[in-house]
Amino acid sequence: MSRIVLFGAGGRAGRRILAQARARGHDVLAVMRHPHAHPDIDGVTGDVTDVADVRRLTAGSDAVINAGASMDVPPDQFFSASTHALIGGLQTRRLLVIGIGTTLEPTPGIRLVDTLDFPDEAKPFTVGHALELELLQQSPSELDWVVITPPPVVIAEHAETGPLLVSAGPELLHSSDPTFTYTDLAVATVDEIDNPTHHRTQIAVVRN
Repeated sequence: MSRIVLFGAGGRAGRRILAQARARGHDVLAVMRHPHAHPDIDGVTGDVTDVADVRRLTAGSDAVINAGASMDVPPDQFFSASTHALIGGLQTRRLLVIGIGTTLEPTPGIRLVDTLDFPDEAKPFTVGHALELELLQQSPSELDWVVITPPPVVIAEHAETGPLLVSAGPELLHSSDPTFTYTDLAVATVDEIDNPTHHRTQIAVVRN
């Protein structure tokens, strides 16, 4: 059993990760900025962009997961602040971050967000995640991070999961099964805690 701190536990990804980790017997501290908005979740108040909160809440943990996001501030500001706070305040080596599929590369060196037909209105959130990745790549070598990246389209309504295929890099994987759920993402995330396989890299996950 691992002691896990989960930031963003009230979100679509966070809820599934919380359920998956607890189902496997892990001790999970669910952290949310506004716990009162999620009365069905047993959790605590905390802000992943606040280095003091990160330092306090992650003390004694084996791994930390950041599934947090915010619609209240520009994405580049949020992801920059959260990544700086995690790098500066984390009290454990292992950090798992939930990425976004539009940062993956359909061809080497070319991200989806950089393609000609990518909609402008969708760029800010992707740019924020790309900045997050860049900051992690520049972080001290003792930080054992991994960015777990789902496909560009994730289905929220379905709880089913299936066999998963994981890449060892930012390659956009192709699958014969286009269905990918937040439960799939949760399984891949907790798998990486149970069996740490990837280190200081971005990985992609699809249905196999």
